Amino acid sequence: MLTFTVDPDSPRGVLPHFWEKCVGSCHAYTALREDWRQQIAKVHREMGFQYVRFHGLFNDDMSVVTADERTGELYYCFANMDSILDFLLKIGMKPFLELSFMPAALASSDVTCFHYKGNISPPKDYAQWAQFIRLFARHLVDRYGLGEVRNWYFEVWNEPNLNYFFAGTQADYFKLYEHTARSIKEVDVRLPVGGPATAINGWIPELIAYCKQNHVPLDFISTHHYPTDDPLWKNSDIRLEELFKNLNPDSPDRYERGILQKMAVKARREAGNLPLYYTEWNSSAKLPDKIHDYP
Repeated sequence: MLTFTVDPDSPRGVLPHFWEKCVGSCHAYTALREDWRQQIAKVHREMGFQYVRFHGLFNDDMSVVTADERTGELYYCFANMDSILDFLLKIGMKPFLELSFMPAALASSDVTCFHYKGNISPPKDYAQWAQFIRLFARHLVDRYGLGEVRNWYFEVWNEPNLNYFFAGTQADYFKLYEHTARSIKEVDVRLPVGGPATAINGWIPELIAYCKQNHVPLDFISTHHYPTDDPLWKNSDIRLEELFKNLNPDSPDRYERGILQKMAVKARREAGNLPLYYTEWNSSAKLPDKIHDYP
């Protein structure tokens, strides 16, 4: 049993509603569905979320980049993305743009994640990737205006420190981040770009050090944490299927209470003066986990 004590005479202040900043969604393609749009509009209206973040903005089902089978020439199309972003702005929301995964036309391998087959490999040609990112950012500015897009966030990838989400090394991710950030800033220096979007609060001081040493733009830090992620501290190469299989939903006390706050303090210290965003957090990353229903 938990006991709560309230001291009405203690110093009081304004409680920041940090939980209203952003809501996580499924992969971007689902935002083309009418049922998704009805649900996100309801969530925004009744719960006040300002931003929405989803995986797979560059997945092949979004058709942002395709290659001619004979010549290899690349073609770009942002029609599906425009439909989603138009809708979000119409209902008063903004996108927190997770820049993932790799379009097959730009990918260095065919390794994928999730049922919708998001390609998790680094680009085969960083010049092609940089050109794509520049075209993408320029398209957003041309369509929505600098005044709007400067209020969005460009987050490079998702959990690159887990092999389930990125088939590369830390050095590969830093290279990907650098090419992405520089390309976005070529369009406008005030477009916010950041990372490392890692699991378990990983790679924060390392990314900051890399960016300082190489003069790479870094406007904010983003990371993730779930109490059930603790086994990843011991072995970040563990497969997520194995992690989820070994979760014990009937023993919520096996997870350290207060770990989210403890890790947030650590991440806040490591981020220094940079804004820090937890773009994923919850009591568990597994939706059916019974720990969601425990106090």
